[in-house]
Amino acid sequence: MVAPIAHEARLFDSTDESLRALIRLTAESQRILSDVYHPDGFNVGMNFGHVAGAGVADHYHLHVVPRWSGDSNFMTVTARTRVVPEDLDVTFDKLQPHFKKLRKDFAGS
Repeated sequence: MVAPIAHEARLFDSTDESLRALIRLTAESQRILSDVYHPDGFNVGMNFGHVAGAGVADHYHLHVVPRWSGDSNFMTVTARTRVVPEDLDVTFDKLQPHFKKLRKDFAGS
């Protein structure tokens, strides 16, 4: 998940600097997920407002979801089922060093 620091409900409420950072971090997140998990594709999406599925209606965020051929693409929509391929602590341990380095890189730019 990629979220701006500023508490805003809509893209058009964001500054150009915030929007550039959002897209840059989304791209870096996709690169890290590609390097670590080697997915076949990605879904990248956003929901704005409660009726559109936003869990926090007044603060937007962006999902970067790796996808593989044959995965259960519609499980969440059709069966309210979450398919988790590994324990979340394992996922954290795999990704944390990459995002920690990215955090340092962003702080230096």
